[in-house]
Amino acid sequence: MLAWRGFVAVLAVILFSQIDAAHAQQLQPANAVFSPTGPDAEAYGEKLGYPVGVPLSEQRNMIGNFSHADRLAPTHTIAAAEDPLPLLRAPSEISVKFTFGTETASLSKYLATNPTTGLLIAHNDTILFEHYQYGRTDRDRLVSQSMAKTLTGMLIGIAISEGAIHSVDDTVQTYVPELKGTEMGSTPIRALLHMASGIAFTENFGNPDDNVRLSSSLLGPEKLDPITAVSRFNKRVAPPDTVWHYSNLDTEGLSLVLTHATHMTMSDYLQTRIWQPMGAEASANWQVDSTGQEVGYCCFSATLRDYARFGMLLAHDGALNGRQIIPRQWLLDATQPVKQGSFLAVNHETNPWGYGYQTWLMPGPRRTFFLDGRAGQRILIDPTTHLVLVHTAVRAKPNDMGSAELVALWSSVLKQFQGN
Repeated sequence: MLAWRGFVAVLAVILFSQIDAAHAQQLQPANAVFSPTGPDAEAYGEKLGYPVGVPLSEQRNMIGNFSHADRLAPTHTIAAAEDPLPLLRAPSEISVKFTFGTETASLSKYLATNPTTGLLIAHNDTILFEHYQYGRTDRDRLVSQSMAKTLTGMLIGIAISEGAIHSVDDTVQTYVPELKGTEMGSTPIRALLHMASGIAFTENFGNPDDNVRLSSSLLGPEKLDPITAVSRFNKRVAPPDTVWHYSNLDTEGLSLVLTHATHMTMSDYLQTRIWQPMGAEASANWQVDSTGQEVGYCCFSATLRDYARFGMLLAHDGALNGRQIIPRQWLLDATQPVKQGSFLAVNHETNPWGYGYQTWLMPGPRRTFFLDGRAGQRILIDPTTHLVLVHTAVRAKPNDMGSAELVALWSSVLKQFQGN
């Protein structure tokens, strides 16, 4: 009965979207596929109506929390464009076959075995595949987790192009004088972009864990201002830009630089510099701390198609909707591995990927990169073919096999378009 009610609810959403036919034709390409259920749906709270609440990361709460994050904490709204960028729809869905382990898999099998809430594949401005599970729809704003870091990195590049920030070699305290005399204050912006501040910070999603301390300081009962929260981590273990170490602290430092330099909230800056210029069809939201500062390392939520538009923007080297939105050279710099000096882009003993400016790089000679968020949030981008894959998920085990299977799926999609 609950599954049937979920199906009826999905039909209602579809019918409602057809009330204004002209608006629907512009904003909502036909043939997106909605499923009221998904793998292990009962464990994910299907019979409970996919609840929203605490514990935040408990499996039965993940679907509700990941698609309604704005109910859990204060957010700022990023408004949609007045004239959204139209997206086309391929005459038929793309068919993808790929090998994973010893088995041949497909898109349908992938969805049947992975806790994916949304999967969209696009080529240029054409959607090739768009499916939703667990009753989620194209109107749900799905949480980014750490994919937000790439948004922050791109906004830094725009701020430099506008002169609000003069150089990536400036230190944080140049723009955030309240951090003068701290290790964060003396760290160059470039080192933060590279995840190489050299400031001690543990991030292993366990206890004790500095990441938990930072998030608790900003978003928990302490409700510290971000300057105080960042200043708590004041031990340097390496010179800036010499050792790569993934750290939410580094992105929080960039967030403070951005808001102090532009004298705008990150949401307002994103809205006017990227979201509306690229032609977003829906509003988005970004979680804020008690002072109204966005949490730049996470907690952004948007619809799947608007994530795809952002991916298209990056796939076209910062140009979309008839304009250059992100400086092309910045995007090229942000998606290239660092080669100068003694900087270690990543520790390949623990991670196979490369890293640019708040952006993950795929291995190999081809410039292919991705946005990554905990529990299966991904936007994979290939500038050569202009292919984009958007994936949102609720992986209860962060390092489950789904990550490797998604890469295999993506590689198969790329092979279909190589040479086109």
